[in-house]
Amino acid sequence: MNILEADYIYIDGEYITHKAIAFDDKIKTIDTKEKLLELYPNASVHHTPPNSIIYPGFINTHVHLEFSSNQTTLSYGSFVPWLGSVMANTSKTSSCSSNAMQEACKEMLTSGITTFGAVSSHGIDLEVCTQTPQRVVYFNEIIGSNDNMVEANYDSFEQRIKMSQKYTSDIFIPAVAVHSAYSTHKILVEKAISYAKENQLLLSAHLLESHSEREWLTTASGEFCEFYKKFLGVEKPANTLDEFIKAFDDTATHFVHCVQATKEELDMLAAKGHSIAHCPRSNRMLGCGRLSIENIKAPLSIATDGLSSNWSLNIIGELRAALMMHYDIPLHELSMQLINNITSIPAKIFGLNCGMIAPGKLADLCVITLPDKPSSLKEIALWTILHTHKATKVYIGGKQYV
Repeated sequence: MNILEADYIYIDGEYITHKAIAFDDKIKTIDTKEKLLELYPNASVHHTPPNSIIYPGFINTHVHLEFSSNQTTLSYGSFVPWLGSVMANTSKTSSCSSNAMQEACKEMLTSGITTFGAVSSHGIDLEVCTQTPQRVVYFNEIIGSNDNMVEANYDSFEQRIKMSQKYTSDIFIPAVAVHSAYSTHKILVEKAISYAKENQLLLSAHLLESHSEREWLTTASGEFCEFYKKFLGVEKPANTLDEFIKAFDDTATHFVHCVQATKEELDMLAAKGHSIAHCPRSNRMLGCGRLSIENIKAPLSIATDGLSSNWSLNIIGELRAALMMHYDIPLHELSMQLINNITSIPAKIFGLNCGMIAPGKLADLCVITLPDKPSSLKEIALWTILHTHKATKVYIGGKQYV
């Protein structure tokens, strides 16, 4: 048994004081340290520096580990030129080293991320994801819009997902990702959704990331028109926007980006039981625009995306970017919302028994230390986002890794 004490604990949207947490692999009791020691006299007591907060472990729902070594290869500022640079450098972007992916996992861990959703296009990150200490939801991605490659692309997907299912455990959860409406043949979309439903697997998909994507899907024109002719010899979209979204109607899906979705489309996603991942820095780097999170009724997570469209996988830095991007939302209200967007909300999206500090929840915890004593409890979420960079301690299943 362990007892972890700190000046503040984040519980149910509030910062409580003068309490501690008793835990093994799960949280047992929350009370004063003195009362916990009466209950568990042989417990190991873990102290924290002054002005520390115990948070639930942070959750990053969307990251591409396989693209962790392309920081000076790709073109930024606009989505289609960036995608063209990805295609033009395929040999480099699809051959990321294990060391680079391990370092990416470590960067996430030190910023307090105890669970992440890894989107795998090629399966080269499988070994790293089965060995990292974090919980991993491993999204095997299906992609390919060429009519003649449907069977081959599905066979590749099926081989990869069946390989990942061999590693299924409490901390490694295979899942399914459909790349996007513009890149995935409608037959592959249907087959991937069916596989997810039949095997009760989580499902994710990129959706309406850029203006060019929306233009291509709705009018078969714009930048994507020239792009597809150049790289794939294709002259019409793989799906229409409406038919792609409708394909997921009866399967709750974690849609990523949705920057160019209308309010009506965002409302429809919520009504169908879907959720959304917001990647602020990636959207800015690729010139996609700002997701109107004030219009979103669906459960929302904040995610880093991959190092192909971000300079860091630090989740606190991602919150800082979101805080600056969404300037119309009151500062303290947004700060509290953002903390929930990386804790309790993504835990519910992924169906995990974590993301909250409560008896019976998994002991996935991170300690964040402020540089000074906060002037009031209502400021702590804001100070956490503005003035911290790394976790002081990180626990996953009760074991300390930082």
